[in-house]
Amino acid sequence: MSKKKSLSQILLRKRKKNESAFKHLMGLLHLWLGLLSSIVIFVLCLSGSIYAFKNQIIDLYNYDKIFVSASDQPKLKPDEVATIFSKEGKQVTALAMPVGNRSWMVSYNEGLANSSTFINPYTGQKLGSADAGLNSFFEVILDLHRNLMLGNVGRQIGGVSVLMFLVLLISGFVLWLPKKLKYLKQSLTVKLKSKFFRLNHDLHNVLGFYAIPLLFFIAVTGIYVTYPWVKNAIIISLGGQSIQNTLANENDDTFANLMGDMMDRQQEKKEETVKTISLNDLLKTANQHLDYEGNTVIELPNEENPRYTVRKVNAQHWYSFQLPDEITFDKAGTFKTKEIFLDKPLDKQFTSLAKPLHTGEIMGLPSIILYFIVTLIGCMLPITGFIIWWHRVSK
Repeated sequence: MSKKKSLSQILLRKRKKNESAFKHLMGLLHLWLGLLSSIVIFVLCLSGSIYAFKNQIIDLYNYDKIFVSASDQPKLKPDEVATIFSKEGKQVTALAMPVGNRSWMVSYNEGLANSSTFINPYTGQKLGSADAGLNSFFEVILDLHRNLMLGNVGRQIGGVSVLMFLVLLISGFVLWLPKKLKYLKQSLTVKLKSKFFRLNHDLHNVLGFYAIPLLFFIAVTGIYVTYPWVKNAIIISLGGQSIQNTLANENDDTFANLMGDMMDRQQEKKEETVKTISLNDLLKTANQHLDYEGNTVIELPNEENPRYTVRKVNAQHWYSFQLPDEITFDKAGTFKTKEIFLDKPLDKQFTSLAKPLHTGEIMGLPSIILYFIVTLIGCMLPITGFIIWWHRVSK
């Protein structure tokens, strides 16, 4: 008959022979934080891995509206699209023009109603609006990922659990380190023919080691939006100023430029449009500044923004990051501003890309697949870790 183990025996273990005090402490910390955060980390990783494919799943769900057949005839010009809608009493407010054989999305006003529809860029045929049948599902997944569907309380629980997860990744790396160099190959290999508990141990250690860098990065970018001190620390580490200092420093050139631009926009709101501006000419001018092929969006002036805005995604790099550039024009079509992503300071670049860096959208489908695999490993770590601990306790 086995003896009942005390709580101290379950949550503490003796220091092994030749084990350093530091590594023993890391082992205890790894156990305690793992038990505390395992369920939350599993939920966050699982919901994140599902949400990563949101755009691809919705595109497939709306396949007949998103994708069009290739054609030898040229694609329509923006002015031609605007004319098609104006003949129906609809005012175009934005036009999204992805590259490749994909439909364009037109946003428009019809009276007081705002709507959008996909069109075939070769023929101008309206394909209809996207089916929103999956939106509710992904809203639930996102709410689960952001705050465990518990509002601000869940947000804080998730934030604390992610902080624990960061410590788990560091302590896990310490525990993974082989005692001698000759054991390195063993620490990098999963023995698939091993018995269950040995295989489980290898999966936890080896796959966990390979996933550490990206899991650490995903976790840091996740808590970036939860804790202002994390955001501040990252911005400062990338060469930027403290958020408080930036707000307080009214003499800063960046602040002065921002205020000047805001004042210009306020003045432009009061100006009446004197003529119809050619969207073709705006796009031609924008393409002269942004001389590359990429997904393009044209936004027309509205009550909040008095300018024409052309946004274009630049993926013409060896690392294929999807970097957004922007050109603006006033109501008269006069060139006003140009924002080139690569010209921004490093901290501004990170700030504008924090979300796609966290979700894996930064490099399109290849990085989303990589993130999916890594977050599935993140889901597996609490399970395999719990099995390792339970096996030891039950011996």
